[in-house]
Amino acid sequence: MITRSISKISYLAAVAALSASISLPARAATPDTALVMAWNIDAISTFDPAQIGEVVTSELMQNTCDSLVDFDPKDESKALPLLAKSWDVSEDRKQITFHLNTGLKFPGGAPATAKELAWSMQRVVLLGYGNAATLTEYGFSKDNVKERITATDDNTLVLSLDNPYPTNLILQAIGANRVSALLDQKTLISKEINGDMGNKYLATNTACVGPYKLVQWNSGESIVLQANEDYYGAKPKLKRILIRHVAEPGTQRLLLTQGDIDIARDLSPDDLADLDGKPGLKVERVLKPQLFFWTFNAADPIFKNEKVRLAMRYLIDYDGLAKSVMTYLGVPRASFAQLGATGALDAKEGQPFKLDIDKAKALLTEAGYPDGFEANVLIGTLPHSAPIAQSIQQNASKVGVKLNLERMANAQLFARIRGREFQTGMLAWQTGVPDAHGNASRLVYNPDNRPEAKLTQIPAWRSAYQNEDFNKQVKAALLEGDPAKRNELYYALQKDVMQQGPMAIMFQMYNTVGMSGKVKDWTWNGFRVYYNLVSK
Repeated sequence: MITRSISKISYLAAVAALSASISLPARAATPDTALVMAWNIDAISTFDPAQIGEVVTSELMQNTCDSLVDFDPKDESKALPLLAKSWDVSEDRKQITFHLNTGLKFPGGAPATAKELAWSMQRVVLLGYGNAATLTEYGFSKDNVKERITATDDNTLVLSLDNPYPTNLILQAIGANRVSALLDQKTLISKEINGDMGNKYLATNTACVGPYKLVQWNSGESIVLQANEDYYGAKPKLKRILIRHVAEPGTQRLLLTQGDIDIARDLSPDDLADLDGKPGLKVERVLKPQLFFWTFNAADPIFKNEKVRLAMRYLIDYDGLAKSVMTYLGVPRASFAQLGATGALDAKEGQPFKLDIDKAKALLTEAGYPDGFEANVLIGTLPHSAPIAQSIQQNASKVGVKLNLERMANAQLFARIRGREFQTGMLAWQTGVPDAHGNASRLVYNPDNRPEAKLTQIPAWRSAYQNEDFNKQVKAALLEGDPAKRNELYYALQKDVMQQGPMAIMFQMYNTVGMSGKVKDWTWNGFRVYYNLVSK
């Protein structure tokens, strides 16, 4: 059981002292056996693989809960063995048999088998939270999941598919996803409350197989991960990962320059520019499959109008923001398919918009709003959210549109957006798949637009947007067997969605960190950060 009280970890106490403005030496020392990060972690609400959907918890889960396969650190399009040491694919591509590593153990030493893994994956569908969509879109349902995800023995897991999906896509979308985390069934059942299969327990705990284990989470304060002594794979190089909640980029910068942390995760462009090249410090970045966008509620009387949504795209100063606010943080991108994904438009075709006040005014006039309107924009605490929103707010005023900005904690923002309790909002979405289908299945496809469907992990549903023609195109591209034809289907879909869709996608984000020079082997790609490979 993880304690929720403040622990007596001397190093975290020292960091806390700093944030209370107590004078510290010019350069304190972080522990040689620990990686210390400052990060805004206010969005964490659960550690249940069936339910989590935001970036911070996803990264933590990847380092505490192994999946069936892993992304190659050097080539994210390739799948490498992880829980599964190998796999076989049937001739008709409708069955994948995974052969698990022997000697899998949960923290504490209890054996972990394919039977628990089958239960864990079935559990995602049976609970029906947002991440169930990761499996249901490939034909798994509450009615069939126990027959289609099975363990034939302690080391063999079989996925039976309803269609011949691209095998590499299944490996990426399911095999390398948190929905294939191997959970401790015995522990979760013992903690079950009203048939929740351990969901409330996982709100504050982890119970899975991975290189690290969660030993402490103080909500809104800190997280401590500790190396799992029972891990089947190579042991992590560092014994602990210490993460302190630090919301303000300026405070993160101060901690880093004073040597009180090793990594700062939320620095502003100005901070990054100042740190880049300083002795003893470095800035590293990698393009990730995360899109920052302005989403519109299509159930709203104003934003249900396609021309209004298109007009908003022409109020965004993509180039100006890229050279100022988004320096170090992202590149302009309007397509739902991220750069680097199979089927994605190139950089030029995937960003056809530019700031054009006259074009926006003309579209609003065509839409019936020649004098503009008033609307609300929800934003969170990401350092770039407010300046981007303020830039658009200024441009909007030139066409008579008054945008009222409402800033809130990220957790509150996500709750409002997921509950459709918004008019417009700015946030990010990150796919787990290096394939255009990853985002097509979330940002475009909406199988059930009813409010009671509660498809909270499908942003198209959150936006109350359903286009049956787009739905058909997403399905057709998914099952197209010819790679060239499949790409062409995605190219056409991207061009249409950029003009009609419920989101003005603005930037594809970099994962950017400020780092102490003593950190070695910081390993990442667009889909993962590998804590277990980091050393000092």
